[in-house]
Amino acid sequence: MIRILAAMALALAAGAAQAETLKLAVTTSFAASGLSDVLLPALQKDTGIEVQLLVGDTANTLALGETGQVDAILLHSRREEEAFVQEGFGTHCRKIMYDEFVLVGPVDDHAGIAQSVSVTEALQRIAKSERHFVSLGDDSALHKKEQSLWADAGLLPQQFPNWYTVAEAGIEGSLSIATGLNGYILTDQLGWLRAGDKAGLAPLFSGDPVLFSQYNFIAVNPERNPHVARDVAATVEDWLTSPRAAELINSYTVNGETLFTFNAE
Repeated sequence: MIRILAAMALALAAGAAQAETLKLAVTTSFAASGLSDVLLPALQKDTGIEVQLLVGDTANTLALGETGQVDAILLHSRREEEAFVQEGFGTHCRKIMYDEFVLVGPVDDHAGIAQSVSVTEALQRIAKSERHFVSLGDDSALHKKEQSLWADAGLLPQQFPNWYTVAEAGIEGSLSIATGLNGYILTDQLGWLRAGDKAGLAPLFSGDPVLFSQYNFIAVNPERNPHVARDVAATVEDWLTSPRAAELINSYTVNGETLFTFNAE
């Protein structure tokens, strides 16, 4: 009996030693969502692969992939992702899911953006009304998105008069400033759902595909970094695009609200 138990212990130890791992770089917004707490245990149960997350901003995430310090990255910044692949650091982009940016503003909606048919029209209405607009001003993915939306609308924030406020206070602090100014702000769903001080504000415009924030899985190119776990990355990609992952992603909620939509192809 003792020999059998000893053999079992050795077998378990050998299995643990051979357990596969994947180093995955992700942005702070994904880490803050809490979705990884649901996905990663299920992935490990189904595949035996332990995923180790390295969390940073977009620039840090890309740098980890470029230098081969991770096996794959999960991003939601299309231009940077495309450049990452085109420059040979990644093999391809694979859609996993998306969340959405939302224009939030005063409940009485002075600028009438809720009546808009596009985010471009919504921003033009805000500019025309000269109602307060709060910008994060922190060079985050959300801030970059806001700047690109103004540009697409043919407007330059640096030329706006004093109704445009640069907060540099993070999403929660910026929402608090927008509340105090009774103004508008672009936020992501997670920031809105978790914000504490937002009395008098309401989500007013969403649904334009331009506001979708697409998350893509990109395996690091083994031709650039031969040591990366290519086969493990392929297995994780297959799982993240599977019906099992779809079920977990689509059913994940924050404060009772669905946060992500699975759209892998």
